[in-house]
Amino acid sequence: MKRLIFHIDVNSAFLSWSAVKRLQEDPSCLDLRTVPSAVGGDIRTRHGVITAKSIPASRMGVRTGEPVVKALQKCPGLILVPSDFITYREFSRRFIKILEEYSEVLEQVSIDEAYLDMTGRCADPLAAAEEIRTRIRTQLGFTVNVGISENKLLAKMASDFEKPDKTHTLYPEEVPAKMWPLPIRSLYGCGPRSAERLSQLGITTIGAAAAADPRFLQDVLGDKAGTYIHNSANGISTSPVRAEEEKAKSYSNEITLPEDITAANYEQMMPQILTRLSDKVAGRLAKDGVRSSTVSVIVKTGGFRRHTRQTMLPSATNDPRTIEKAARELMYRLAFSEDGLFAADETIRLVGIGCSGLDDGQFRQMGLEEWLRDIEKISQKTEKNKKLDAMLHDIERKYGKGALRKGDL
Repeated sequence: MKRLIFHIDVNSAFLSWSAVKRLQEDPSCLDLRTVPSAVGGDIRTRHGVITAKSIPASRMGVRTGEPVVKALQKCPGLILVPSDFITYREFSRRFIKILEEYSEVLEQVSIDEAYLDMTGRCADPLAAAEEIRTRIRTQLGFTVNVGISENKLLAKMASDFEKPDKTHTLYPEEVPAKMWPLPIRSLYGCGPRSAERLSQLGITTIGAAAAADPRFLQDVLGDKAGTYIHNSANGISTSPVRAEEEKAKSYSNEITLPEDITAANYEQMMPQILTRLSDKVAGRLAKDGVRSSTVSVIVKTGGFRRHTRQTMLPSATNDPRTIEKAARELMYRLAFSEDGLFAADETIRLVGIGCSGLDDGQFRQMGLEEWLRDIEKISQKTEKNKKLDAMLHDIERKYGKGALRKGDL
């Protein structure tokens, strides 16, 4: 049986949810979705970036992620509203609750989009998609797009076709007609710089990438990215819809830099980047209650080549400074060694830190300093208990046994 995958995406989610809340509070107010409007930035100072925009604002050239000042230059009459994440989370919860009625195999990938594995669950996919869209529109007050295909990639691509409140199919046999004529930047997973690099080499459409030699794409973008672009352009994806989030096997954070790092600006730029990335990775490790015994650094060069280096730690940790120290040593060797990146006249356009070799601390071997700290904590706790026992004894001697008891008794 062929798989049947739906991708459901809320149209201009934050803007739509802000508009719906305003209309619920005052039905006579202006519907933000019908005029050039946007969410984001400091409304009073008009600083910050655009996080969501209406379709009329999109037609005026306003783009998500651009500075508010630039958006206002394009659209002087742009209406700005502040973010309201309490409202967004509530609308997201209601949105997902409706989707859960159609399939127990649901993968929520963000606050405003999800995949449903509908294999064997409906005889008429278009009718099922229409029912989902209608229920969300009438019950919740906002609209969604539904993309339908046999895999997640094509379902996602389909949901990004004409908006709002539409259903689109993109089955494998429809890829040449519906997807290949699109510009390469429209391919899901193809970042702006990769799209620019490919366009410079004459690969301006998804179809051109699909027809390109995979080895050529790997040479241009790196092995992993080149393979992904070629497979995706041909509509190939085997990723399943995961109903439950898989337990992480590793943690990593990466950042694409506004300007490339060279030997000349390394000391100025790299240390603060590694500090920031270490804090982020360590924070995620601590939040999930795990530690890492292996730290790695990842870079992508100006020539789109990916390089990694890793090292084992004496003991597993989620301490940001320990992770940062290891990352700094790895990165310096990768960049400045005799056969390093700068010796090969390379520049660095992306930096990442990864942590693997995870455990929850149950079998962790402590270092001497950590063991001494724990012994000190135990000693302090023991001394505290002795003082409490002495105080309890004095009270009972003065007021009688049972005069003071623990609160849970």
